Amino acid sequence: MKPITNRALRVLVRHRAAMGALAILVLMCLLAAGIGLVSRHSPSEMNPDRILQRPSGSHWLGTDDLGRDIFARIGYGGRVSLAIGLAAVALAMAAGVPLGAVAGFFGGWTDFAISRILDVLLGIPSILLAILMAAAMQRGLGTLILAVGIVGIPQFARQVRGSILSLREQDFVQASRALGASPLRTLWREVLPNALGPIIVLATLGVGSAVLTAAGLSFLGLGVETGTPEWGAMLYEGRRAFRTSPHLAIFAGLAITLTVLAINIFGDGLRDALDPRAEKKA
Repeated sequence: MKPITNRALRVLVRHRAAMGALAILVLMCLLAAGIGLVSRHSPSEMNPDRILQRPSGSHWLGTDDLGRDIFARIGYGGRVSLAIGLAAVALAMAAGVPLGAVAGFFGGWTDFAISRILDVLLGIPSILLAILMAAAMQRGLGTLILAVGIVGIPQFARQVRGSILSLREQDFVQASRALGASPLRTLWREVLPNALGPIIVLATLGVGSAVLTAAGLSFLGLGVETGTPEWGAMLYEGRRAFRTSPHLAIFAGLAITLTVLAINIFGDGLRDALDPRAEKKA
């Protein structure tokens, strides 16, 4: 089974909200990738004579309390925030998918042991677990990715486990076993490819959740190093002058909101497109 069939693709293309969200995501990615071509300012360049300026022709979104160009910092911050989201989800998938697949396919004590570990992790609020991990390690981009990624492991493992449980008794699995294929080969070649649809949807939605969690940690002072252009850190820096210069925090907040909202809307559209019932209607 292909994770995205032609029918599913047609359903997704006809989903106007998902296509609008995808357009916003593309624009955000283009801004992050090409900010150096759009803005002539450096995100770390300080200008003491341009502190807390309002949006103008020379500084499209104004400057912060150190005279740094906010538009440039939003663009470069997009690189950091999106990279954190993608890397954290990749880490969560790399660990969660194999754990869930092994637990669901082999069952027994293997399933019991893995499920109990996941229950412990799921019993702790995700943001609290991320805060504890980030606080226990040295601040930095790697620490932020590790903390956010580990928080996402149980969600992937549970999703994959549930999908594998519903697939392992199907006829094509029994046929693979009858042909003499090893359990690992059957799991890898036959079962797991049929569970890719839910994994793709969860990964898409997980990027938005990871970006939001990373921004929250940075806002609490547990994320990236001081001075790094990252949206959550910009919110933290902007709170000090919010009454007199609200644009410091507003633009960073809008960047987070638009990105996370667009990812969630696109993820919902992708979930609808990959729903077998939606394919039958297409």
